[in-house]
Amino acid sequence: MAATKRKRHGDLAIQAKRRKRNKKDAGSPAKQPDTAKEAAEDETDRIPGPVSKGKWKNKERVLIFSSRGINFRTRHLMQDLRMLMPHSKADTKMDRKDKLFVINEVCEMKNCNKCIYFEAKKKQDLYMWLSNSPHGPSAKFLVQNIHTLAELKMTGNCLKGSRPLLSFDPAFDESPHCALLKELLLQIFCTPRYHPRSQPFVDHVFTFTILDNRIWFRNFQIIEEDAALVEMGPRFVLNLIKIFQGSFGGPTLYENPHYQSPNMHRRIMRSVTAAKYKERQQVKDVQKLRKKEPKTVLPHDPTADVFVTPAEEKPVEIEWVKPEPKVDLKTRKKRVYKRHRKMQQKMNRKGAK
Repeated sequence: MAATKRKRHGDLAIQAKRRKRNKKDAGSPAKQPDTAKEAAEDETDRIPGPVSKGKWKNKERVLIFSSRGINFRTRHLMQDLRMLMPHSKADTKMDRKDKLFVINEVCEMKNCNKCIYFEAKKKQDLYMWLSNSPHGPSAKFLVQNIHTLAELKMTGNCLKGSRPLLSFDPAFDESPHCALLKELLLQIFCTPRYHPRSQPFVDHVFTFTILDNRIWFRNFQIIEEDAALVEMGPRFVLNLIKIFQGSFGGPTLYENPHYQSPNMHRRIMRSVTAAKYKERQQVKDVQKLRKKEPKTVLPHDPTADVFVTPAEEKPVEIEWVKPEPKVDLKTRKKRVYKRHRKMQQKMNRKGAK
């Protein structure tokens, strides 16, 4: 059987061109080889095909970038997400003065149809935008409890560029806004099949869990032996604020009634500490007023002396002899030490003469 050739771009193997037959060979009938020998030659001469034989159809690209004023923890979180998502792209930081609608133009220039945008405010609050550019919808979250890969130092590990499994809490199917968030997260965090920068392996899981009206993100490694899970990071919590119909704006589809802004939270904490201080001051003022009040003198109770028994009077004794002084052991030891020292000095002088 003729040898096979392979195309460069990962298509299936095709047969090589057959050699033209001469006039001498045309007259004689062709020999038919044995089927067993043909199968053996086919196995030895076959060239192994590429790892991924499919075609890249899902052209999802995610743009991950941030605004100016982020801290080191947010920057490391962005780097971790770019490393875990091979279908992502990076861009320079955006100025705070620019409006959010400019991000749609940036996504169009970068040829991206999804976007993860980190917005920093007051150098302590971090907001995350998940958007389907340019038509929407988009969602705004408050990011809390950020722990990066370098900070956690977990034992889990995965291959760079491998495709993840996405695990969602059953609570995502209970309400329509959670179902919308599930579809948005699925399209953003899922690596497309046959992506050029991805590896055809599945060795880690992204889990999204709803607890305490927040979305908890975790990343676990799948161990091959017993399919156990080992956490590898990063981890963060998303507190939903609003869902918009358009990309980075538009009519509001859903607003979280349980959301409390960081400014309000800090204000409540300050009011609690101030209330404690005021309470302590009030207690001190009450104590001062009580001290200044005149003391009430109660009248003498005649029945209070009923059980009082007078003690027997002892005769007064006058000592005419001076008592012996007490022996002080410390002074006595000092005197003995001085005597021994003088004796040694005298002996030393005689020996010197």
